Amino acid sequence: MPSTGANVTWNPEALPELSGRVFAVTGGNAGIGYFITEQLAAAGAHVVLLGRSPQRLRTAVATLRTRLGAAELSTIPLDLADLDSVGKAAEELVRLGRVDALIENAGITAPGRVRRSTAQGFELAMGTNHLGHFALTALTMPVLTASAARVVPMGSLITRLRPFDLDDLQSTRSYSDFRSYAQSKHAVQSFGFELDRRLRDAGSPVRSIVAHPGLSLDQSSPDRRGITTRVPAFRLLAPIIQGKDHGAWPAVRAAADPAAATVTCFGPARISTGAPVPGTAPAASRDPRRASRLWTISEELTGIPFRIGEP
Repeated sequence: MPSTGANVTWNPEALPELSGRVFAVTGGNAGIGYFITEQLAAAGAHVVLLGRSPQRLRTAVATLRTRLGAAELSTIPLDLADLDSVGKAAEELVRLGRVDALIENAGITAPGRVRRSTAQGFELAMGTNHLGHFALTALTMPVLTASAARVVPMGSLITRLRPFDLDDLQSTRSYSDFRSYAQSKHAVQSFGFELDRRLRDAGSPVRSIVAHPGLSLDQSSPDRRGITTRVPAFRLLAPIIQGKDHGAWPAVRAAADPAAATVTCFGPARISTGAPVPGTAPAASRDPRRASRLWTISEELTGIPFRIGEP
């Protein structure tokens, strides 16, 4: 995977000035998404938080204003497990007129011991993590194209541990919460790489850059009232885990580093921890033939044609 062209001196704790730029963060009210929002807003960006719970959105905004003061923040309701909600959120994003990056962070990590479904009948993890974001990206392409934006799908290290079974995409033949989550994150990454290929082939100014947060847990995250509470971590895990504030770094770099347009994936330097650097996803996620098939299936399932072109 290409690793040249990115700014090697990038400092995740000293971002460039981002005033005037607009970043939309799904799940920006909690976990890694909250810290993505905090870091971008602290650099002067207008950050749009998209989330399912109005109360949690309000809590996140209040916490951010307490820490940052006059941050530019706005919120949009979004339930990725309901394509009707996705459509309404996309309309609001398009009405903004400018979105410099759509950071697709939200997701469900533990869909449960029993297979559950979204509002449209998709397996919960696949429907939320991949199909919801696929639809959101397709429906916001006009504003993304007009803004020469970046799309940042959030992958996961779990894809290194489980294969990608496209023939059982929604875990109908074999289900476990671990397997369905891995399936969904393979799909997220596969979509992200395929999107970038298609954007480049079409001569679009939009870029898709996959990011993964490493092993980022609440145990090592800074306290944020109403968002995270730091608890002691097991000492044996300390070398391989990091806080969600650091887990935000790859997505922030993918969205905000001016020199990152030649890179297709960012992750922690030490695989599970560290500064954000260009990386490589598993071969299953990077397979163009598999990705093309996934794209077609995703269009058929969502009923949304994905058009790449002029705004």
